[in-house]
Amino acid sequence: MFNINNIIRSNVKAMKAYSSARDEFQEINNNFIFLDANENPFDNGLNRYPDPLQRNVKAVLSQLKNFPADQILLGNGSDEVLDLIFRAFCEPNQDNVISISPSYGMYNVLANLNAIEYRKSLLNESDFQPNVKDIFNKIDDNTKMIFLCSPNNPTGEIIKKEYILEIVQNFDGLVIIDEAYIDFSDEKSWLEEIKNYPNLIVIQTLSKAFGLAGIRLGILYASAEIIAVLNKIKPPYNINQLTQEKALKILNDYDKIKFSTKTILNQKQYLERALQKFSFIKKIYPSDANFILIKVDNATGRYNELIKKGIVIRNRTNDDLCENCLRITVGTKEENEKLISQFLSF
Repeated sequence: MFNINNIIRSNVKAMKAYSSARDEFQEINNNFIFLDANENPFDNGLNRYPDPLQRNVKAVLSQLKNFPADQILLGNGSDEVLDLIFRAFCEPNQDNVISISPSYGMYNVLANLNAIEYRKSLLNESDFQPNVKDIFNKIDDNTKMIFLCSPNNPTGEIIKKEYILEIVQNFDGLVIIDEAYIDFSDEKSWLEEIKNYPNLIVIQTLSKAFGLAGIRLGILYASAEIIAVLNKIKPPYNINQLTQEKALKILNDYDKIKFSTKTILNQKQYLERALQKFSFIKKIYPSDANFILIKVDNATGRYNELIKKGIVIRNRTNDDLCENCLRITVGTKEENEKLISQFLSF
């Protein structure tokens, strides 16, 4: 049975959270005079501190995702919420985490930053699915977290439900499912399973389908107990006012997001069909995301040729299991047609 008290760092458990002025007095009333936070009193729209718990943004997300608002944590991009879970639950120079590989590179960076051992478990090369037996072979008494990016980056594959269930049900640490690309997949999010598995954390973002990479807003969904720990250590005003306002504007126009997501998926189908005609492309991997991974004859050479034509894709040839692989983000119709026309000239 998972017990969160067994994995919280002792110093985090003992610490007292910083209480900001807006934590102590939350009511917003235009008739009040606020002399409590040492702010500039002259109104310019941004002279007051933002809501430290981003209640309005969480309320909209709660409605969209059918998930309790008090079980949501917002961060300055997904990288901040990932960093927070390292700092809350992993003891430096003692604990370790496990991640599938290839996968999102920041898991490794944040592990190193926090002095946590990072253990890689290679995906099965045949289908880019986790080797669950290998993952469990790497677990020891100091393994605090397992990272599963699904759909995975850079492979594009969503992880099969039975593999994730086996891990969540048999590991007494935290299982973090990074769903940055879930809006492009036909598979359901793992959000609805959080109520059944208290060791499950789901991370999403507004950077991909919502088109808000520039405002840096990451979202963490978890049990109320996990959220309480993370709120205890997060910076008091980590999401600025402009970010909150922009997020609300986009979230309240969800039909536009659904339309743009559908357009991207249609363009992905166009790209997948068009790429099949080129002999230098050896394999097109299945994708549940807004990108396509392809294996070519010479990834570095093809990458450099495209750079000369003013087209930038991602060379993943140095990643595990990705020799001579290129990752192509689905662009607009015009951008995708230009890419294909340049491939025709090779």
